[in-house]
Amino acid sequence: MVTSQPHLYSFPDTETLAKQLRPYVLRCQNAALARHNTFRVAVSGGSLPVVLAKALLADSNGSPEDTPQFSKWNIFFADERAVPLDDKDSNYLLLKDELLSKIPAELGAPTIHPIDEKHVRDGDTQALADVYQEDLMRSFAAKESVKLPVFDLILLGCGPDGHTCSLFPGHELLREKDAWVAAETESPKPPPKRITLTLPVVTSALNIAFVATGGGKKEILKAIFDNEEGHSLPSALVNQGAGEKVSWFTDHPAVEGIAFPRRGSL
Repeated sequence: MVTSQPHLYSFPDTETLAKQLRPYVLRCQNAALARHNTFRVAVSGGSLPVVLAKALLADSNGSPEDTPQFSKWNIFFADERAVPLDDKDSNYLLLKDELLSKIPAELGAPTIHPIDEKHVRDGDTQALADVYQEDLMRSFAAKESVKLPVFDLILLGCGPDGHTCSLFPGHELLREKDAWVAAETESPKPPPKRITLTLPVVTSALNIAFVATGGGKKEILKAIFDNEEGHSLPSALVNQGAGEKVSWFTDHPAVEGIAFPRRGSL
């Protein structure tokens, strides 16, 4: 467990948040391209793709630093529902509709890593997780040669119960140490069958950003940041495991009444 603290940013509204999220993501991109000429990102679902699209599809100032180089992006899913890719519950479909289908041609097309629908059809969620882990191995090196994949950036949401990815409070998956991708067959939130990156994979990322907005999040964020009893929640475990590598992008209603120090700019 690390001892450094996450960064908590708060902005007046979602529009301002998106404007601040853009330079953060692009700094992560540019650092990754300088390191290994590819940008490996994992994305969750919920409201995140909408905010991400606002951030990345905004007009560039024309500088290389402010330009998404999507042709060098490898986009994975931090979690995914075991449904067909055209199903309304699919995180892939959400990201496609909000962002991928709207990327201008001149910015290039990212490489997308969706789930294998074959194992959705046959109902084998563990096989779905195993095949996704094999995809990660091809991108990050074999599991025998690296203990964990190290994403350049993981973009997450936080549920009203404190869950993130498909890691739910009190669930045994929070104790998983070996698998990179785990199967969930009894999710407390429908649909019940899902796959998810495991906690060690999330906390190993070089950069982790949560996006949490709206007054409906203030009670759970107060528990995560201010209350001892909230420290066992999945989102809080990411804070504890990754410390200053974690940045929270919130609007003012989401952090109303929270004592943890927050900033208004990056």
